[in-house]
Amino acid sequence: MPDPSRRALGGPGVVLVVAYGVLALAATGRSVLQLLSYFDRAPLAYLLSALAAVVYLLATWCLARGGRWVRVGMVACTVELVGVLAVGTASYLVPAAFPDRTVWSHFGQGYGFVPLVLPVLGLLWFRRVDRGA
Repeated sequence: MPDPSRRALGGPGVVLVVAYGVLALAATGRSVLQLLSYFDRAPLAYLLSALAAVVYLLATWCLARGGRWVRVGMVACTVELVGVLAVGTASYLVPAAFPDRTVWSHFGQGYGFVPLVLPVLGLLWFRRVDRGA
């Protein structure tokens, strides 16, 4: 029987870890650049982008580790889904607050809508892994 702490790394779990890892790096890079270079333009949008990066890093860690991290990962994916829906909506209702693309603005349009789909896939995977534990 596989080690329960590594159970999340089976099959689609590997793809999710890679997808989250890539998105975590992209969101971190973009948010750091925006915070350091353009903070005065849209501080809330850029801080939310940095929050997204932290959430992606946490979700990546939880997916890779599995075991006791599954519940934390479920919370991270839930925060991510709520964030992308809230920021995505706000970016259409108050476009002046989001002058530049961020990872969650326009429901992740700048990232091919991956930020909108990924938390759903992450939650489904965590649920599957949690049931198997």
